[in-house]
Amino acid sequence: MTLSLFAILSAVTLVSAFIQGALGIGFALIVAPVVGILQPDLLPVTLLLLMLPLNLHVAWRERSAVDWSGAKWISLGRFAGTFAGVWLLAALSSQQLDLAVGWFTVIAAAAALFAPPFAPGRPSALGVGLFTGVTETATGIGGPPLALLYQHAKGPILRATVAVCFFVGEIMSLVILAIAGRIGADQLLAALYLAPAVLLGSALSRLTHDHIRGRGLRLGVLTFALASGAFLIVR
Repeated sequence: MTLSLFAILSAVTLVSAFIQGALGIGFALIVAPVVGILQPDLLPVTLLLLMLPLNLHVAWRERSAVDWSGAKWISLGRFAGTFAGVWLLAALSSQQLDLAVGWFTVIAAAAALFAPPFAPGRPSALGVGLFTGVTETATGIGGPPLALLYQHAKGPILRATVAVCFFVGEIMSLVILAIAGRIGADQLLAALYLAPAVLLGSALSRLTHDHIRGRGLRLGVLTFALASGAFLIVR
């Protein structure tokens, strides 16, 4: 990793960790397309590793607000979807993976922007978990479906429950990817180099998450994600 690439990815990672810590969504939507443009071989492993401490921090910070029933059914669906995600990752070339990241980013962001509201229940939680397992294991992106599921819940419930589901799901994905031989030294080193940016961004979000007004920032995150995903598709 060159110094200029490290600086760019560190800045993007810091800002994304802050946004995820404040809103409960945004990290992968911002980081995945940027990494896909600059260093696609780091996906999805580096992204999954970076999200572990971020989601652990958010889940612990607001642990009293976790919807454990919903998290259980999401995680069950997530486990099933993980295997399909590994198959998809193995089946795609690097160019096809770029397209997959781009399309998953655009579809997920558009869904978060335009989907009608619905109440979380067991079938919807299982379905969202299954979809998230496929997309996050293959591309590192899985937040918008979970955010949609809890879009009308209070901020602490959304942030804490999504963080718990992410943390459990990321461990599942990394274990399966390791068994499949899809984790390399370069991906591990990149995650180590970028970890301080994640920790700093997450810590800063702790100072502001009770005061930030998320609607405008969420719209900005999703607009950026749409633009980045579109760039990956057409480049």
